Amino acid sequence: MWVYGSDPDEPAGPKPGHDYVELMGGPLDGLLLDVTGWDPQEIVDGALLMSEHGAFGPTGRSDYVPDPADSGRFVWVGDAP
Repeated sequence: MWVYGSDPDEPAGPKPGHDYVELMGGPLDGLLLDVTGWDPQEIVDGALLMSEHGAFGPTGRSDYVPDPADSGRFVWVGDAP
């Protein structure tokens, strides 16, 4: 699996000892998001992630929130400029 925001020179996939959530739906569907070291409130808040493939192009962001049915996933709720 690919990790959102990983350096292209790094090997693909998760790193041992890191915590990840899977992004579901939207332009980042299927990617992993590294939440290692995130405060619990940050995880509750979700993530507004840069995504050139969303509705607003290269300057846009995609909004992902925790899936209430699965703590290992964030689900897409829309795009923002």
